Amino acid sequence: MRLWSLDPALLDRQGLVACWREALLAQAVLLGRTAGYTAHPQLERFTAHPDPVAAISSYLHGVRDEATRRGYQFDVERISRPLDPSTRDVRRIVVTTGQLDLERQHLLRKVAVRSPEHRPGLASTGTPAAHPLFVAVPGDVASWERVVA
Repeated sequence: MRLWSLDPALLDRQGLVACWREALLAQAVLLGRTAGYTAHPQLERFTAHPDPVAAISSYLHGVRDEATRRGYQFDVERISRPLDPSTRDVRRIVVTTGQLDLERQHLLRKVAVRSPEHRPGLASTGTPAAHPLFVAVPGDVASWERVVA
């Protein structure tokens, strides 16, 4: 499961679709609808949130917004909470610049193989933009991150 901290606009087509699917799986875990993945490290920042379901709903809306911008049709009905003040104004989750940099490097390796045309837009300098749910702060790679090969 990879719940990207990166802005969904940075993801290639395959990454965006996979992010949608994996965030839907995370939503099912947070809603208690599946027994698997309950201890997945990627979920730690959502389970630590005061309202995990609102947080994952906000995350999904961010992914769907980017999909819609690209002309894809991700079904909004699959998101457990509508885009309203409870999801739009949900408390943002902190992500470190080190985590964002690590994720960009991981994504660069992936797109080098599957979407080389997408690579130039990712190779810029500076800290990459975060998903709208997250707020970036200086710091190292997150403690929940597992080695990315």
